[in-house]
Amino acid sequence: MFSRSKTSTPDGVTPVGDSPAEVPPASDATQTAAGKGRPTPKRNVAQAANKRPLVPDDRRAARKAQREKSRVDRERAYQAMQTGDERYMPVKDKGPVRRYVRDFVDARWNLGEFFLPVAFIFLFATFFTQQYPQLSIFVMLGLYGFLFLTIIDAWLLWRSLKKRLTAKFGEVPRGLLMYTITRAYQLRRSRLPKPMSKKRGNYPE
Repeated sequence: MFSRSKTSTPDGVTPVGDSPAEVPPASDATQTAAGKGRPTPKRNVAQAANKRPLVPDDRRAARKAQREKSRVDRERAYQAMQTGDERYMPVKDKGPVRRYVRDFVDARWNLGEFFLPVAFIFLFATFFTQQYPQLSIFVMLGLYGFLFLTIIDAWLLWRSLKKRLTAKFGEVPRGLLMYTITRAYQLRRSRLPKPMSKKRGNYPE
């Protein structure tokens, strides 16, 4: 009635080697993957996922943000030039050497700062002397004469300042000559950075 098992021996004893195969234990990697529910990504895959595009999706918003940042930086730099805060000043105005130059020029009476008002007066006078050619020539000669005096005064300014800079700082960096002359030819109240002393004669030590 009952058929004999294929794995049994004639005497009914089941061989030891024919026992059901044992299931091997799961490896640590398999347990880890089963615990997270997904395999650990490779390094290059993770780095690619963290990369952001160099060009923003919304270019209009990016340009607007950049303009706003530039406006804030300009306002901060302007306020710094009004108060003398060198942290936010332009690079061309930073440093103790340039501050010394500004203080020296601001403490001195410079003919160059009066050149624009005087030139305007001379040019305005030429309109009334057009009918008198000889007088018009004298007016123009007077203007050129004043310009020549401002050049001499600027040379004396730089000569004196250069000696002070060499004695205090040991050397004179390049570019200071034009920085000095440009400031000397500006009206004192319109200079930026703003003069730190309201009165003339306060020369830096």
